[in-house]
Amino acid sequence: MTAVSERDPGLQPERTRLAWRRTTLAYTVAAVLAARQVAGGDLGPAGLVAVALSALVWLGFLRVAHRRVQALTARPRPQVLSARTALAAVACTVALAGFAVAMVV
Repeated sequence: MTAVSERDPGLQPERTRLAWRRTTLAYTVAAVLAARQVAGGDLGPAGLVAVALSALVWLGFLRVAHRRVQALTARPRPQVLSARTALAAVACTVALAGFAVAMVV
């Protein structure tokens, strides 16, 4: 019979922290591309509002991600992601997608 090795509780929070960092980086790239669209000067007033709102949503997502990363590193066993935090991250992502459509249209 083979002994079952115990799971290292430090690896999962580390992978989750890295996933949040990658997501934040991807989100930042999307925000930079939105700013680049503005630099092209092809946007109307609605597009400019969409870009401004995208910047605010980007800042909101950075806050959510930063708080989650801090929670992952604060304790040996991090707290479960709250429904409120998950909803905020999803809302930011959906809002960014909506603003991107508004900029293109």
